[in-house]
Amino acid sequence: MFTGLIEEIGEVVALDHDGDSARLTVRGPLAVSDVTHGASIAVNGLCLTVVEQTADAFTADVMAVSLRMSQLGDLAVGDRVNLERAAQVGDRLGGHIVQGHVDGTATVLETEDGDAWRRVRLTLDDDLAPYVARKGSITLQGVSLTVSGLSDETEAAQWLEVSLIPETLEATTLGALVPGDRVNVETDVVARHVARMLRLEQAGRITTAGAQA
Repeated sequence: MFTGLIEEIGEVVALDHDGDSARLTVRGPLAVSDVTHGASIAVNGLCLTVVEQTADAFTADVMAVSLRMSQLGDLAVGDRVNLERAAQVGDRLGGHIVQGHVDGTATVLETEDGDAWRRVRLTLDDDLAPYVARKGSITLQGVSLTVSGLSDETEAAQWLEVSLIPETLEATTLGALVPGDRVNVETDVVARHVARMLRLEQAGRITTAGAQA
């Protein structure tokens, strides 16, 4: 479990593809400072398991489904990535509940700079649109953000907007985004569960009437 508050910007030092999987090595001194074999680290919002580590880097295996659902397969040696260690019990939840289970990707459509902020508009897949709400939480590249703008439901091409404060621009890789870039997206887990319950109710498999009584 993660919070979406990035602890460190790491650097990809190796990405070795092997058939439909890959092995990723990232330099991140803080990230490996107290992890052990089998620990979880979120890389651009994707929960990965540490299989090897050195004093300043760690290696993780990335399975086919993760490569297909995320933009980790697009990475190259030298790329910067957002890193977060798993949350500890008792920590303050400064962001929101982030599982590290990426739902898909979005593409940056445009950016606009204000006096001390940056607005970023991104595509929103129809499959993910039901789980995104204005002023709701969303995770992009592992960063916990608030949806500041959203397309109307009637628009053919759905989109969402986030507004990035100076701290986010400086402390994460989001400050380097330009139109055309792909980012990993994780929608709010509560929204996903509610939507699942509604689908089951519509299919006649459950009823919420008893819960309301």
